[in-house]
Amino acid sequence: MEEPLCCCEYVDRRGERNHLAACCCDCEDLDEGCERWLTCKSLPPGALERIADTVADRVRVPWFAGAVKIKEVVPRGHVGHSQVVALTGGLVLMLAALSRAKKDPGYLPIPASDEKSSQRGLPNKGVRGSSNGLHGITPSGAAGGRAVNGETKGYSRVSAEEPEGVKKDWCTKCQLVRPARAGHCRLCGRCVRRLDHHCVWINSCVGEQNHQAFILALSFFMLTSVYGITLTLHTVCRGRTPFVALFYCPGAYSDYSSALSFTCVWYCAIVTAGMGYILLIQLLNISYNVTEREARLALRDNTGRRLLGGLVIDTGQYNRGFLCNWGHFLSLGSSPPQRSAEDIV
Repeated sequence: MEEPLCCCEYVDRRGERNHLAACCCDCEDLDEGCERWLTCKSLPPGALERIADTVADRVRVPWFAGAVKIKEVVPRGHVGHSQVVALTGGLVLMLAALSRAKKDPGYLPIPASDEKSSQRGLPNKGVRGSSNGLHGITPSGAAGGRAVNGETKGYSRVSAEEPEGVKKDWCTKCQLVRPARAGHCRLCGRCVRRLDHHCVWINSCVGEQNHQAFILALSFFMLTSVYGITLTLHTVCRGRTPFVALFYCPGAYSDYSSALSFTCVWYCAIVTAGMGYILLIQLLNISYNVTEREARLALRDNTGRRLLGGLVIDTGQYNRGFLCNWGHFLSLGSSPPQRSAEDIV
């Protein structure tokens, strides 16, 4: 009785037992073809066909019961050109949105005067002696001292146009006054306008400038993934709806192609479900005009209320209705932040 094949062994077209590590050994046809090509001699009749058959027989991938040919593993189905174009287009759009989401999320500029004063070893007098809880802010509404605010492009001033009750606080890390809804990211080491959260998957913060691109990337991923899963299930489990085929697909493991496709569908479905939950939370937060950071702070301070079974935390501070909230989100990053006259001078 012959020993079973390991994952890297196979029986070649001659009926001999072979190994993937020996794919370049004992290839007389290929050696002869290369020698004739180097010496500028013509190939004998049928040499190219024999070389192609040998390469197709030896190019395999490891599998459970022995190495198999690529064509036995690659999914086979009735997929048209339009479906391939749709999947490719969705992937390209998702990557483009993801590339945009990795750019500047809306960092607040670090005051250059603070860097200079720290290098000289001089104390920053503009951030001391505050009586209203916002260090460096004078009662007149301007930041105390140009040494703190000279290069902050208007972010470290409380302008007269700001509505009362909008909270601004001083960041001891960046040495500037943060505008409303801005926050400091400990991972990036910077303050971000309208900070939502730090996404470890894109290794960047999600803020005012890239929140729209982040939602677009999630949306394109969901559409492309759901379409690809549906297309694969229709190919592997014909005659069944995608949801039923996901849990009951007899004959899915009858051959290598359908087994690999069905297993990949399950992995994709798990990832898609997780990304769908993230997208749902993001859409709900946008509808109530609340960020993830504000929701966490509201839960910590017990100042928000749970809605929709706890899926969203409504702080009530910026909620102006569904349409107004979405209009505000779609206008994020459309206009540059306002700069004061002192900064321009």
